[in-house]
Amino acid sequence: MPYSAQISRTNPACLLFLIDQSGSMADPFVGTGGTSKAATVADAVNRLLQNVVLRSAKADGVRDYFRVGVIGYGTTVKAGLGGTAPFNVLVPISKVGDQPLRVETRTKLIPDGAGGVLEQKIKFPVWFDPEAGGKTPMCEAMAAAGLAVKGFVDEFPNAYPPIVLNLTDGLPSDGNPQDHAKALRKLGTSDGAALLFNLLISATPVVPEFFPSGEDHLTDKCCKLLFRMSSVLPPQLSEAARAEGHSLKPGARGVVLNADPTAIVRFLDIGTRVTPSGK
Repeated sequence: MPYSAQISRTNPACLLFLIDQSGSMADPFVGTGGTSKAATVADAVNRLLQNVVLRSAKADGVRDYFRVGVIGYGTTVKAGLGGTAPFNVLVPISKVGDQPLRVETRTKLIPDGAGGVLEQKIKFPVWFDPEAGGKTPMCEAMAAAGLAVKGFVDEFPNAYPPIVLNLTDGLPSDGNPQDHAKALRKLGTSDGAALLFNLLISATPVVPEFFPSGEDHLTDKCCKLLFRMSSVLPPQLSEAARAEGHSLKPGARGVVLNADPTAIVRFLDIGTRVTPSGK
């Protein structure tokens, strides 16, 4: 059965994030009181990275169950997390866990048990800072992602298929990335083809659409493009989406349209719902 390979230190999973860092990402995110789209996305990615580190932590330390990478695309196309584009984008999760850029102290609101809330100070590791400038070279970013994924599947031919998650707020500025997306999805391991998921960040206060199975109802050019670029959700991730309350039709794709901040967090969680075997 495809998409069922156990995740271990000898067969790690690959999580690669493509983050739009174009100038429009400096605009405020709808409903956040002025926080930029870039800052909202950076917070969501940092939370996800922390969760992946915790998922990989055992008594003897953080085990390398994952290779993770970030490719930002805006003024330039570049790797984050200490990686380098185009061939060394992916970094072992133990190295990521050991080397945050900094650890911030933030305030979290928690219930006080009497109907109110209390402020609690928490430590928040930061690996990825927000940036916004330039255009949207999505084709170049997809090509760089393809090289990173190819390197991973060559090294780990029997691993769980790589997962690539692209977060953007608009159309690419350097052409049509569908061919690059198709080439990326043709890469894979003995367990299945690489998975490409896409999220369109909302510019207006509309209800997000999770995991559509068709495009006939889509009127926006960018929505149609991202739908066509996206992989069909495999069974394991479809189950994760249903567990979050989503009603999926056959052929549902890994795409979220007009995402608000909450939708970004849910998308990243569902899209990376793969669990190490503990070996």
